[in-house]
Amino acid sequence: MSSLKRFFKDTIIYGIGAVLPRAINIFLVKLHTSTLDAEKYAVNTDYYVYAAYLNALLTFGMETAFFRFFSREKEKGKVIGTSFISLLISSLLFLFLALYFNESIAAFFGFENPLFFKLLVYTIVLDTIVVVPFAYLRVTNKPLKFTAIKILNIGVFTLLNIFFLWFVPYAIQNKISLQESLVTYYNDYPKVIHIFVAGTVASLSTFLILIPAIFKFKLQFDTQLFKRMLVYSFPIMIGSLAFVTNENLDKLLLGDILGEKQMGIYAACYKLGVFMTLYIVAFRMGAEPFFFNNADKKDAKETYSKILTWFTIFGAFFMLIVVVFIDLFATILLGKPEYFEALSIVPIILLANLFLGIYNILSIWYKLTDKTKFGMYFSIIGAIITIVFNVVMIPIIGFMASAWATLFAFGTMMMISYFVGQKYYPVDYKLKKVTFYVLSATVFGLVSFHLFRGQYWFSIFTIFLFFGLIFFNEKKELKQLLKR
Repeated sequence: MSSLKRFFKDTIIYGIGAVLPRAINIFLVKLHTSTLDAEKYAVNTDYYVYAAYLNALLTFGMETAFFRFFSREKEKGKVIGTSFISLLISSLLFLFLALYFNESIAAFFGFENPLFFKLLVYTIVLDTIVVVPFAYLRVTNKPLKFTAIKILNIGVFTLLNIFFLWFVPYAIQNKISLQESLVTYYNDYPKVIHIFVAGTVASLSTFLILIPAIFKFKLQFDTQLFKRMLVYSFPIMIGSLAFVTNENLDKLLLGDILGEKQMGIYAACYKLGVFMTLYIVAFRMGAEPFFFNNADKKDAKETYSKILTWFTIFGAFFMLIVVVFIDLFATILLGKPEYFEALSIVPIILLANLFLGIYNILSIWYKLTDKTKFGMYFSIIGAIITIVFNVVMIPIIGFMASAWATLFAFGTMMMISYFVGQKYYPVDYKLKKVTFYVLSATVFGLVSFHLFRGQYWFSIFTIFLFFGLIFFNEKKELKQLLKR
């Protein structure tokens, strides 16, 4: 039980570092939607969709490979050096080529200003270079330092967003004295670019803080080790690209088929589903190094089973809270009524993200058994479902097609991973219990959303009812966890 206790402790600390930045990002949505119309918000969405693809491409699965090889190789320094140097070289090569062909690539991606793509390149390169330093902090159990740096990053991003999107226009309107160059910059560029600049500056601040840690590494590059790490990581990269497709391609397709305005509305409401993503990220930050470091323990599989059960319980609870208070969250976070049109996608996206979280935990089997090709296969299957369903159904049912495609893709990946995983790395997961909590939260949420929407007395009753089910079924386990 002590290992499980350590897992939850690290997850909470990592969760703050991983979730707080994203949570603040969600609260910035209202600033963005109140400043930008739906079409301009779509430009912001496109930018970060391309960022997700480039991030998956440039890191090429090396973070997960780092965890795997660091846990089993005797010469840890070679793992650190090989991982870092490989990412550094690939990042610098990408930087040179991207800047050299900047205007052509920017036009291909549809950016109205080549500067948008330059900012994207700088941000992605800086983020890629610090992947190994961040992974090192996680694998050596330094969650507090990891969290502090992450919070600083989002702090810089948030302050710059508030400064450029709220304070500067407020100062101009109220004739508060500002430097002429700042006013000229603000007026000469579209407002959306200030979000991109804030992201680049935040990434640069993180990079500068981690430079001392980078110089502490003994930068040894082992060619043979790199080849083995690449064999392990390459399927993860392909899987990551397919996963980004599952999560983001719907937005690009919506923009092409229905127009930028509908895509912007969908993307804004999709942000409400990110509450589940925050929870998943927090769990994954603690889970990934924990799974690798505890794989050789006798009770490892029993611990993995408990982790999946409790992940599902808390995840279903969070999903229910967002669904029953959906209009309240929408009013607080989205602001403009024009964005409320797509609120019906939120329950579907929340359930889809819960399936994704379960899949992430189940997927540990192919990482521990070095069968990462299966992760690639599963993600490709999900990507095919995403592409086909969106292309066929968007013209028929609009943006609801994208929500259902996400649910079907992640649900299929989750089920396939479970059944295949039981063949190669059998774990006695408590399927009946997991299914019970997912179904209960889904039914309660649907009843509240369709029959009692906006009636908060019923929302509160539903939350207490679900909590009662958890307490009644898990009171022994809860007492043990609270004692520890």
